[in-house]
Amino acid sequence: MKSKFARWAAVACALLAVALVAGACRDEDGDAPGASGLTPVTLMLNWSPNNHHAGIYLAQARGWYRDAGIDLQIVEPSQAGADAVIATGGADFGISQSESLLPARSEGAPIVSIATLLPYNDSSLMVLGDRGVTRPRDLAGRRYGGYGGPLETQLVKTLVACDGADPESVEFVEVGNIDYLTGLASGRFDFVWVFEGWDVIRARAVSRANVTSIRFVDYQRCIPDWYTPIIIASERTLRERPDLVRRFLEATTRGYQAATREPLEAANALLRAAPESDPDLVQASAVYHAPKYLAADGRWGRQDADTWARFATFLRRAQLLEKDIDSAQAFTNEFLPE
Repeated sequence: MKSKFARWAAVACALLAVALVAGACRDEDGDAPGASGLTPVTLMLNWSPNNHHAGIYLAQARGWYRDAGIDLQIVEPSQAGADAVIATGGADFGISQSESLLPARSEGAPIVSIATLLPYNDSSLMVLGDRGVTRPRDLAGRRYGGYGGPLETQLVKTLVACDGADPESVEFVEVGNIDYLTGLASGRFDFVWVFEGWDVIRARAVSRANVTSIRFVDYQRCIPDWYTPIIIASERTLRERPDLVRRFLEATTRGYQAATREPLEAANALLRAAPESDPDLVQASAVYHAPKYLAADGRWGRQDADTWARFATFLRRAQLLEKDIDSAQAFTNEFLPE
């Protein structure tokens, strides 16, 4: 019987073939340049373009990938997700998250995180501001709207219990990808997991809604921090094309450093690449993220072994990993510029 990952990888290849993503499910053939003299490189996003990706779009707009000898093609995610695509050679790099990479590795996916876009998790739980919710214990007896994933359930219950309330009193409603503000206002659910720098910004700065949020990073005594989003590559790419990885990350680092200094230029680069985006949201989000891309030491992209280990332990104890894995093998800082 095929493993989960083998079946998952086969689906990824089939989906990518239909999508006509360049080079899907092919064997890597080194760094041979294309007709332009540049190395063709494909980066698969984890979602539609947003300010998490702004440094990438800014680096592309300023020609820094071309300066690094790279002809970068940015593609939106396949239905299978970037983890399966990168693992099967369908793209060179991808945007993912620790909560999918670790389970994927436990099922045999040869993928590694090579940089984090943010030095900490910017997730939060958003609720309407007039509901009297200021901390996790206030969520007891309320309804959570989400995708129905086990990690969502475990995180919410852990936060509520850690703050002294009954986690079993929380009701979980599967709602999928809907307009969160509409769902909150209609009473379909009371709170939802979002990204502070995108969804909360959209609610407050664009929709002028009265919302409050409980930021995950403020409750690390209850739940571990983890890296999301992250840039991933296959073990094969790291082994056989290390120079390409270094060149790609050097240009990407320049992009995020510039997005820190020039947030509105980063917003403009994103809007030119994704003109369907809301300019007010993109600009407000760019300003929000500008001081948050770099770590306290001023460097971008670096990951900490303890952060990975604590999150892997949390997933394992919550029975969200099928087996113990070496979290130190799930990431590397080796290819980032000094």
